[in-house]
Amino acid sequence: MTPDSPDDPAAVRPFDVPIYKMVWIASMASNFGGMIQSVGASWMMTTLTTSPALVALVQSSVTLPIMLLSLTAGAIADNRDRRLVMLTAQSFMLVVSVGLALCTWAGWITPWLLLGFTFLIGCGTALNGPAWQASVGDMVPRAALPGAITLNSINFNVARSLGPAVGGAIVAAAGAAAAFAVNAVSYIGLITVLARWRPVQEPRTLPREGLLDAMAAGVRYVAMSPTLRTVLLRAALFGLAVSALPALMPIVARNLIAGGALTYGLLLGAFGIGAIAGALVSGRLRRTHSSEWIVQAATIAIAAGTLVTAFSPAMPLTMAGLFIAGNGWVLALSTLNVTVQMSAPRWVVARALALYQMWAFGGLAIGSWIFGELAGATDVRTSLAVSAVLLLSGLLLGWARPLPEVKDLDLDPIARWTAPEVAVPVEPRTGPIVVTIDYRIADADIRAFLTVMSERRRIRMRDGARHWTLLRDLGDPELWIERYHVPTWLDYIRHNQRRTNADADNFHRLRALHKGEWPPRVHRMVERQTGTLPGLRLPSAHELAGPITDPSQSG
Repeated sequence: MTPDSPDDPAAVRPFDVPIYKMVWIASMASNFGGMIQSVGASWMMTTLTTSPALVALVQSSVTLPIMLLSLTAGAIADNRDRRLVMLTAQSFMLVVSVGLALCTWAGWITPWLLLGFTFLIGCGTALNGPAWQASVGDMVPRAALPGAITLNSINFNVARSLGPAVGGAIVAAAGAAAAFAVNAVSYIGLITVLARWRPVQEPRTLPREGLLDAMAAGVRYVAMSPTLRTVLLRAALFGLAVSALPALMPIVARNLIAGGALTYGLLLGAFGIGAIAGALVSGRLRRTHSSEWIVQAATIAIAAGTLVTAFSPAMPLTMAGLFIAGNGWVLALSTLNVTVQMSAPRWVVARALALYQMWAFGGLAIGSWIFGELAGATDVRTSLAVSAVLLLSGLLLGWARPLPEVKDLDLDPIARWTAPEVAVPVEPRTGPIVVTIDYRIADADIRAFLTVMSERRRIRMRDGARHWTLLRDLGDPELWIERYHVPTWLDYIRHNQRRTNADADNFHRLRALHKGEWPPRVHRMVERQTGTLPGLRLPSAHELAGPITDPSQSG
């Protein structure tokens, strides 16, 4: 069977799924509106102030909310109806965009009021992002997920290519208020599609997690996942280094090329066309090269494009440099995004994506501010050159912490586990629960056993266990005891239901080392304080201070 065979699961096309196609088309219109709004806001800031730092803060005001609110948004998306979350976010951005258009039309806009409106739009984007990206995995089968993510990149970058030019023309002809009004209208189509969509909801067997607990679970999962930690680190440093080019592009258009709003739109268009080209070849590159190779090549392309933009003497050469940079931009970010989505199970995928966005866009927001200040203290060319040097320096991190390959990772839950029968009545809130598991290990297998248990500790704590310890019996050297806590009986059930097929290898290796019958003996206990036992009379202070008459009590 060839990769293009109709029977090959990889041959599933995302556009074969009607709801994905409709949302994709509606998102295209919304993305066009967003790019038109971005051009209007960035160019309007250049007319309100000459400060490069304030111009760069337009991008920071959009990306900063993503850094601050994404984890909360991810926890909401993993525990609520993602369709309703997206509807809420889109409606909020519609209201804010209408307010921005009216204030601009009335002449009330100031640099800080403009930043306030763009910050609020960024808040809506932060709420929408994890729900939308996680919903893609709900709409299409796993085999089609990389293709769907690539199509989303094409969607955004088609808007990036044409939207800025259209936005520049609108700003030049009718002013920024008209651009903001067009953006407000662009939300209506996506709101309509989402309102009519009725996704099949899987029945919930457990109550929803509280918001803070869900956020903590997401952080814990990512912190205990080596693959996701690597992606987040790479995304943050990449975002920091690459941020100068999009943040300073309005000043490149104004100062280096001596153009206007239309020029700025054309530069963004060249960047976006390059991004589309990168998205179109990304599937082929993923079939023939590793994820790390793609990110390394993309980083070199962005650095080269940034240097060309900084020192180009003519607009055509600048546009060529931006085309190259846009190509690398989408290849790097889409590869990181695919790695996150393929490395997280469905129960936590929105939170993993949210944390990825926090690190990537946090790097972009901080970098935009830094390179804006650097451009103000020196000049735009110097700031862009420093950005290119940082990008090339980041190649060293790729050699030290390469991206793992995750396309064959099976993260479906192991369906075998069921809640055990208990002799003591328990409720979901009963706890803390203490679990111990007995293993019998031969002396010759101790080294291998400790290696397996080190991985088991990571899996346990990743899925919610606390205070994990491994004990060895001093009187029976073959007896080893695994011990861990969970806060409640409900948390114990969640902990066990989160185990995936990818964890089965650890399970099988442990089973091969255990000498006794399988499954091993498990003790599930509820922790209790003696002072809370029913009918117990606590001793008085006088009795506690009395003399000890039985020497055995002193031990």
